[in-house]
Amino acid sequence: MTLLAVGGTCPLCSVVALRFEVDAQANHSRHLLGALMNTVTGIHHITCIAGDPQENVEFYTSVLGMRLVKKSVNQDVPDTYHLFYADGEAHPGADLTFFPWPKMPPVQKGVGLAVEISLAIPAGSLEYWADRLATNAVAVGEREVRHGERVLRLTDPHGLELALVETKDEREFGPWTRSPVPAEHQIRGLHAVRLWERDLAHTAGFLVETLGFRLIGEERGWHRYGIGDGGSGRHLDIRAMPNESRGSWGTGGVHHVAWRVPDDATELAVRERVAAAHRRPTEVIDRFWFKSVYFLEPGGVLFEIATDGPGFTVDEDLATLGEQLVLPPWLEPHRQEIESVLPVLRPFAGSV
Repeated sequence: MTLLAVGGTCPLCSVVALRFEVDAQANHSRHLLGALMNTVTGIHHITCIAGDPQENVEFYTSVLGMRLVKKSVNQDVPDTYHLFYADGEAHPGADLTFFPWPKMPPVQKGVGLAVEISLAIPAGSLEYWADRLATNAVAVGEREVRHGERVLRLTDPHGLELALVETKDEREFGPWTRSPVPAEHQIRGLHAVRLWERDLAHTAGFLVETLGFRLIGEERGWHRYGIGDGGSGRHLDIRAMPNESRGSWGTGGVHHVAWRVPDDATELAVRERVAAAHRRPTEVIDRFWFKSVYFLEPGGVLFEIATDGPGFTVDEDLATLGEQLVLPPWLEPHRQEIESVLPVLRPFAGSV
């Protein structure tokens, strides 16, 4: 008996080849599933550059009604504050932070930078916020609708471009009882971030293949990428601006965007994929309240991977977050020297 058919094809070999193909596809699927299970879950925090720190505190607490949940210093440049604002319970994903560098020139908006931060507000709150911002003489832009959500653009005192976005999405949220903003209208957390890139394809490919994002849609030149189905706190928008100059950091600009992972093991898995994509990530850096890995995405925006824990209550009680200058243990021996160069910050003065 011969195994060769008339056409010269071996039936047994065909079956074996098919089996190898099926196994290879299954292994590839398992690899993709594993990669997607060990990926970012959304925005962890966004860090920006401010001017005068007292003006920064008064705007974000008195006008926007956010809670100052951690008053610390830049751990790499400890002669300047690092101020963290969030909801009443300091949830990851609610955290907008600032390095106040008042002597720094203003941001030069351009490609390779985040150009706008969206903050989530409850559906039906836009009119309240429009009135509140007008009463406090805040510079506001035109209202918009983005992917079916109503948006009000504004600018903070140092030029940072923000947007308040109405959303019905469920969020981890705890109201701040001392906020001048009623609980039903308070900012729920970080909604999204917008990037300008010279080449959309490079950044988009990296987001999808390395960090687990997927394309959700396109609207007026902005391409939306999200984790899972996207939603509040789990997406970003990118616009290709091939004729724009390279942007540069400055007051009123975004320093970096931190993406959220649940634990140390996931952070290491994501770091491995970032390294495989030749993005040269840092080693894991212990920031005491979370652990961080930094790298530049292909378009030049500084990204961070940050763990959810241990969180801001590891060294302060929830009830008194942000009231005192808190230093990580390795900077505590230098407290007197650090405090001597920091300006005194008054508690928020309150607002209407």
